[in-house]
Amino acid sequence: MIDPAVHKVTWAQVGRVAEPGRYLFTFGWLTITAADLAVWQQYPDAAFTLVVQSPSEAVGEYRLGAFVL
Repeated sequence: MIDPAVHKVTWAQVGRVAEPGRYLFTFGWLTITAADLAVWQQYPDAAFTLVVQSPSEAVGEYRLGAFVL
């Protein structure tokens, strides 16, 4: 599961991925959409809130939620 202290991620933290998709990170699977990437391309330092998609699994499934600039 994700460390409770880590609840936001930046583009740099996810390796500046260039394509939408589902990526495995140390905290679980993260789905990144084209809309998420568009925000990061316009605001490279934006931090997105991680949203749990499947809290019952050992390795979580996350998506990006609200962001701050």
